[in-house]
Amino acid sequence: MTEFKEMGLGQELLRAIDEQGYEHPMPVQEQVIPWLLGQEEKDLVALAQTGTGKTAAYGLPLLQLMQGLEPTGSPQVLILSPTRELCLQIADDLQGFAKYMPQVRILAVYGGANIEPQIRALRSGVDIIVATPGRLVDLMNRRKVAVLDDVRYLVLDEADEMLSMGFQEDLDAILEGVPEQHRTLLFSATMSREIERIAQKYLRDAHTIQIGSRNEGAENVNHIYYMVAAKDKYLALKRVVDYYPRIYAIIFCRTRMETQEVADWLIRDGYDADALHGDLSQQQRDLTMQRFRQHRIQLLVATDVAARGLDVDDLTHVINYGMPDDVENYTHRSGRTGRAGKKGTSISIVHVRERFKIRQVEQVIQKEFVRQTLPEPSEICGKQLYHVIDEIERVEVDEEQIAPFMDDVQKRWAWLDKDDIVKRLLSREFGRFLRYYANAPEIEEVAEGKGEGQKAKGKKQKGKGSHTAEEGYTRLFLSLSKIDGFFAKEIIKLINDKVRGHKVEIGRIDLLRNISFVEVAEEDADRVIKALNGQRIKGRNIIVDQADTPSSAPARKAEKTPRKAEKGVGGKGRKEQYATDFFDETGEKRKGGKKKASREERGYTQPRGKKFTKDDWMKFLHPDKK
Repeated sequence: MTEFKEMGLGQELLRAIDEQGYEHPMPVQEQVIPWLLGQEEKDLVALAQTGTGKTAAYGLPLLQLMQGLEPTGSPQVLILSPTRELCLQIADDLQGFAKYMPQVRILAVYGGANIEPQIRALRSGVDIIVATPGRLVDLMNRRKVAVLDDVRYLVLDEADEMLSMGFQEDLDAILEGVPEQHRTLLFSATMSREIERIAQKYLRDAHTIQIGSRNEGAENVNHIYYMVAAKDKYLALKRVVDYYPRIYAIIFCRTRMETQEVADWLIRDGYDADALHGDLSQQQRDLTMQRFRQHRIQLLVATDVAARGLDVDDLTHVINYGMPDDVENYTHRSGRTGRAGKKGTSISIVHVRERFKIRQVEQVIQKEFVRQTLPEPSEICGKQLYHVIDEIERVEVDEEQIAPFMDDVQKRWAWLDKDDIVKRLLSREFGRFLRYYANAPEIEEVAEGKGEGQKAKGKKQKGKGSHTAEEGYTRLFLSLSKIDGFFAKEIIKLINDKVRGHKVEIGRIDLLRNISFVEVAEEDADRVIKALNGQRIKGRNIIVDQADTPSSAPARKAEKTPRKAEKGVGGKGRKEQYATDFFDETGEKRKGGKKKASREERGYTQPRGKKFTKDDWMKFLHPDKK
């Protein structure tokens, strides 16, 4: 087996990587490091999955090569990465490798932070710059500092991610701005057409190093899926998460709204979870990622864009809350687990209309997905029980520390025997799962080839509206839901704001399109009904009632009947439907369009032949604004 010391690296680098615990080079390092140190002119295309050690593969030889360069005061090595998180991580790794090379100055440059300190640092002198494309182009356009004039080595890390995030124009501007005499090192997980175009246009006589097969998922990843009705996806997610007590996972969603919604539901149900999406500030995203890397968050719910370039070790699972639109996104998702020789699992929770996407991915990655049946409540409770027992067995007892309290504890518990203590301990640690699964809604698993709503043999299904409240709780109907912009967080806030007296104990919340169901403690039900019934929310009176009483029949009708459009309410009339088809929230025209609008879709207000304009749309959005 090759050793780092056999690759031609200097003593300073060998000492630093030895202190960091590196023993043997990974495959990509074993091939890239000697090649870079031995070749003076050729460019490089390296294909390897995320998490395979690419930073060390190019970072170590570049630090070694810099020893022979005359300092110029401006960057001679430029490393581009798709996200701020990866940018900071690369810079941090390079600082670690250059621990005994104090003359090498490394700077991370990224968006979401004040640009002035970054400009000052560049003016004071930098040897290696790690940057996100957008911020680097911003620096180039300001012309306040020479960023690219002396670049000798350009690294495109996660190049496929940068292109899929829409940085193609920025990359073109950067690649055209670097000096002609430079070497380009392109690292990518996949070889897409866009990557091939970049390589053909900007790389000279490039050598290709490929680790594993092109476009394949991580070799150590198992790919499984569960097929359920669309309305049961969250219930299925809960079962999957509960079945793996030690799960440490990223849950991928398609939209920002869905991401926040799923995260809110998980938090409400007692999981250590948080959301990561583009609507969050950079400070919020940094804090969330810090907590996730420290394992203070067990489940990170994220969009594909927000999770680009994230490099987190030891993920046990990646969960697809629905399949992505393209195979490459699935490859990137699944590649975040099963790293460094460890096993990982990619789980997809799909409905019948996503079945074809499973087959598409199988054809590309040349690996078969295994369909599995959702674990039964008894299986989940058994797993959680043994997890609790295992955790208790692992507790290290410090006899001296607890000795002063033992006499008081034993006197206090003198009336309890061993069985009583064990029962109470298990109820405390394990009771949440027992209470939920004692009356958990059954989940419809759709049979292969069946349409949505058709049940697999032997399976019964209770709809969300027919769920029986947990013992000690009353189930209430609420005439507000997603269509009004109300999700779990907003409903909890509404109850806390409007109901006087002691805090209401809130249980399960089910969100449907037109209505919601919320469980509250039995003693609080009347207070909630009286406080909320008739309240005017978003321009109309809301209705609250017990979900299982005859008077709640309108609730069942409302659940099945689409709500007509109302001013100030989330329902869409014909004019709003046209507007949202053709204009975005800022009033700019969307690309493409479904059809030419009729006069009715324009609201009957324009003379025949007049187009529905941006001003018309802004007036529609903000009718009170002059």
